[in-house]
Amino acid sequence: MSYCAIAPGHPYHGPYHDKEYGFPLRDDGALFERLVLEINQAGLSWLTILKKREAFRAAYDRFDVDRVAGYGRRERARLLRDAGIIRNRLKVDAAIENARRIAALRDGHGSFAAWLDAHHPLGRAAWVKLFKETFRFTGGEITGEFLLSTGYLPGAHARTCPVYRRVLKANPPWAAVRRRPVEHVRQL
Repeated sequence: MSYCAIAPGHPYHGPYHDKEYGFPLRDDGALFERLVLEINQAGLSWLTILKKREAFRAAYDRFDVDRVAGYGRRERARLLRDAGIIRNRLKVDAAIENARRIAALRDGHGSFAAWLDAHHPLGRAAWVKLFKETFRFTGGEITGEFLLSTGYLPGAHARTCPVYRRVLKANPPWAAVRRRPVEHVRQL
């Protein structure tokens, strides 16, 4: 069953499906938040993550990339004690390290979104390879969901879903590729 079939009307899934999922993101903090949430969802339900979202925001300084990139042993220990978030050492370490990597990417690209744009369009397999080379704790499912949820890959919504048209109006990167002449699309 698709997310579009089960999410509408649900107290957590509904608002996320209707207002966020598949819509393009440009803000580094919002992109970093989505990456951290997708990483933390591994092995758990998305509902668990959505219920803990505000706790994640508080624990990770509203996903301020520079602040999280500066976390040391003390902040790491604080995160591992925080019952409001997922207290998995590998996931906490990945969030901190990935903030550092995003900060470094900004030096060459200006922003995390610009880095994503510089590599777009890629096929799913190429994105997964790039994310595994660039970030920590980013396998195929995590990378795929991150890219679907932020508008870099199509498929977040069924074409029959009322949200699909709103996503298209927001001009996600995947839709811009579809409108380009074929010779401009990178083939992998």
